[in-house]
Amino acid sequence: MYFNSNIKFLRKRKGCTQDDVAYTLDMKRSTLSGYENKVAEPSIDTLVSFSKYYNVAIDTLVKIDLTELSESQLSQLERGYDVYITGSKLRVLTTTVDNENEENIELINEKAKAGYANGYADPEYIKVLPAFQLPFLSKQKKYRAFQITGDSMHPIPDGSWVIGEFIQNWNFIKSKHAYILLTLNEGVVFKVVENKIKTDKILALHSLNPFYKSYDIPVNQIKEVWKFINFISSELPEPNIEKEEMVETIRILKNEVKAIQTRLDL
Repeated sequence: MYFNSNIKFLRKRKGCTQDDVAYTLDMKRSTLSGYENKVAEPSIDTLVSFSKYYNVAIDTLVKIDLTELSESQLSQLERGYDVYITGSKLRVLTTTVDNENEENIELINEKAKAGYANGYADPEYIKVLPAFQLPFLSKQKKYRAFQITGDSMHPIPDGSWVIGEFIQNWNFIKSKHAYILLTLNEGVVFKVVENKIKTDKILALHSLNPFYKSYDIPVNQIKEVWKFINFISSELPEPNIEKEEMVETIRILKNEVKAIQTRLDL
């Protein structure tokens, strides 16, 4: 039970005194102090009052140690993305920070993928991963970089680094967008996703390369979901041959039409 420590933690994050919160919730300061110091136990009505005041679900206030959440997770919580309210499972992400207490972007290269499938929730494993910062990304969100192999997401080159934003509530996954998924059987996969969680409890995965077949994966086989943000590669994407051929065909047709028009004008 984390209610007592959580309401104290949230109060301090809001920069409020006990008098401020007690006044707003129409209770004595000594009563609030009793709750925060675990001297008194709250009633159901009191739990509801704190839940409305902090815009956090009662389940979250009671079951989750908010001090263990990362800054990006707390920011999502404070913006109203409480997974208990939206009806999904809370996913606490293990993460690292730099010397200025800003969250790192950890890198998982091809060799590390197998270890990541087992150690993704192990703080000791995560803290030894290489990490970096990108100043143009939001500090309110959590990012991680994964190295991809193969040509299933062509024209993104083999060996590229794809950067993903952590998705806590999978109901927010948008169809026809690309995501990096940590799966139970396949490890890390990078696909365009069709969200069928509400209807069939699955995600349909599609490749950009038409030679690869689409397939479905049940949500109970997924460990993490990261929304694709951008990619880093030392190679240029291959040219779109079909598009270039179409442009060339149009150019030839224009020249032929121009030649015909010239003969008609003679």
